[in-house]
Amino acid sequence: MNGPYMHHAGVFLIQTLFGLYILAVMLRVLLQWLRAEFYNPLVQALVKITNPPLTPLRRVIPGLYGIDLAAMLLMLVLQVTEIYLLGSLLNISLGPATLVLGAIAKLIDLLVLVFIWSIVIQAILSWVNPSHNHPAVSVLDTLTTPILRPIRKNLPAAGGIDFSPIIAIIALYLIRLLAIAPLRDMSGLPGGF
Repeated sequence: MNGPYMHHAGVFLIQTLFGLYILAVMLRVLLQWLRAEFYNPLVQALVKITNPPLTPLRRVIPGLYGIDLAAMLLMLVLQVTEIYLLGSLLNISLGPATLVLGAIAKLIDLLVLVFIWSIVIQAILSWVNPSHNHPAVSVLDTLTTPILRPIRKNLPAAGGIDFSPIIAIIALYLIRLLAIAPLRDMSGLPGGF
């Protein structure tokens, strides 16, 4: 096999495996912070997937004001490790500042993307009218309500159409463009990471 193909496969595997696990930890933190129903099967799945590294970390790193510092540290370490492995695979030397700032930028970007995709999926599901008792609908509602509620309060539905998801998505994309992109550029992280 040719080298470039192996590099592409390696990059894909590293980004996919680390990305999925970081997403699981982030969803757990968000749902815990937003007080999602603990016995929801999706919440329980996230707890089971993320407990192995979090249980020992929590013995050393306590929470602070309801913030799961152990999970935050785990996400940061995983993101730094992913960037480091990608740099090593692509023969790119990355300094500690680039690793940490790049990891923070990527984690904030992932957080914004979680909200964007939650709003999009919830809007699509509202068109097909799923059962409100479905565990996924409950999780999506928990994730989107804090963002959509203030918009709905200040912007009444026009003609029975709720424009709050569109406004929220536009605002979240502006955050990506005006706050996260400059932070990523400041970190010096190469494109494709």
